[in-house]
Amino acid sequence: MPAEAHRADPLLVDLEAQQVIERIWRRDPSVWPGSSAELEDRLGWLDCPETMPADLPRLADHAGRLRNAGIAQVLLLGMGGSSLAPEMYARTFGAAPGFPSLTVVDTTDPQAIADVTRSLDASRTAFLVATKSGKTTETLSLFHHFYQATRRGTPGRPGDRFFAITDPGSPLVAVAESHGFAKVFLADATIGGRFSALSLFGLVPAASLGVDVRRLLRSAHRARSRCLPDVPVAKNPAALLAAELAGHARTGRDKLTLVLSPGLAAFGDWLEQLIAESTGKDGKGLLPVVGEPLGEPSGYGDDRLFVRVRLAGDSEAEPGLERLRACGHPVISLEVSDVHELGEQIFVWELAVALIGHLMAIDPFDQPNVESSKRATRDAISSFRATGALPEAAQLPSGPDDVGALLVDAAPGDYVAIHAYLPPEPAVRAALEELRDWIRTGTRCAATIGFGPRFLHSTGQLHKGDAGHGRFLQLTWDAPDDLPVPGGDVDRGPSLTFGVLTAALAHGDAAALLRAGRRVARVHLEGDPAAGVRALTAVLRQRTPIEGRSS
Repeated sequence: MPAEAHRADPLLVDLEAQQVIERIWRRDPSVWPGSSAELEDRLGWLDCPETMPADLPRLADHAGRLRNAGIAQVLLLGMGGSSLAPEMYARTFGAAPGFPSLTVVDTTDPQAIADVTRSLDASRTAFLVATKSGKTTETLSLFHHFYQATRRGTPGRPGDRFFAITDPGSPLVAVAESHGFAKVFLADATIGGRFSALSLFGLVPAASLGVDVRRLLRSAHRARSRCLPDVPVAKNPAALLAAELAGHARTGRDKLTLVLSPGLAAFGDWLEQLIAESTGKDGKGLLPVVGEPLGEPSGYGDDRLFVRVRLAGDSEAEPGLERLRACGHPVISLEVSDVHELGEQIFVWELAVALIGHLMAIDPFDQPNVESSKRATRDAISSFRATGALPEAAQLPSGPDDVGALLVDAAPGDYVAIHAYLPPEPAVRAALEELRDWIRTGTRCAATIGFGPRFLHSTGQLHKGDAGHGRFLQLTWDAPDDLPVPGGDVDRGPSLTFGVLTAALAHGDAAALLRAGRRVARVHLEGDPAAGVRALTAVLRQRTPIEGRSS
């Protein structure tokens, strides 16, 4: 747990004096601003380590059903809280011998969807459709596409290969019934998406992979027992972590840079949503920086806080962290003894983020600015259906020179977020990493990468709800071969495609960012997207005088 307790002490005193831990366990909504009764219905995750073992038999039955049917691959169709925990489990554990692999599809890019569709062996693939609300546009669009693809590709009833995870009474329940889904898993409605890793939203996919779910829950249960009200605050791991992070944020170190063992890399993407969507509102927030290679201490400003999450036995040393510590940058070190102990980290971080909400005087369970982007996207789609064209985002600069203007006056404490509405393939990721590294080195500002629309359900909240120090570079392209969004509840018009949907999502986010007073620039790439990103980086190197500023 955090070692620099001197900085956390006043906040630990605050937590103890106000009996915050006890009040959270009593489901007292007055812990957070607003005191809404709705907050009482957002704390079901506290009991997952206690209640979820009762579901182990049906999770085992589900996994056995997949194996007996000869399923070799499970595609999970979801967004945000419904997809990030399953992806974390898939990347961390992989598939156990004899169990199917699990691939998360959380993109609307036509090329990426077409690539997945072409690779399907429909006779040996099952689908998990996961959405808490049952109304997520991207998820339902993906469902209709893959349902049609399965109906064309295999004999029999396509619904036999589909499973749903959703809240009781959501529209997806009716969709599942009308399409003959094999099973619907009804989750606890008192658990929000980003807090759902230890609920059915996380554990059904984990069980499908053959993960030892019982062991995962046992580790979470041990963490829960160390966070109960009868444990002194100074020994509560979630309280210690929350006080440390909030204490540094109060001094301006609000760029939470995660340094993870390779075996825990996917944990960072899950943490990114948990932290960003929970804290980024009311002009406050912690920006998670995930996947950034460590640089020299001189390349960082005094807005950085480094958190090392190390897997025991990891032989990869991090001398860079010691140099950062020696130069005055705070470093928090956490250790995970085994990947199955990930349950402990999940629970501790969930409670820590809830406590940070109290310490920062924000409601960690709402996401008002995510909704603002959704509204703008719906308006864009309505405009497209009425006119055949998407509206242009007002006053949105476009082109390399506008990107240069976005970067050249970046100030200490700012950050740059790259919003890539591009196929999330390795070549594109590598090109984006090169662009990010150049931005970070030149500006000394934290730089992040998010693939759209995936990031809209995580960091999208923070980008519009924090203190406004973000600068946003939106990258778009047109896939050479678009795909129609089949009918159903999503498309009431004949011409909506995944390309149009992606463009509408980009438009909606840009409109919401501009409405929030953020600086945004867009570059539309032509041809191969990876080559386009590399070409943009080359042009920026030539035209934008930011290199060398860190010296």
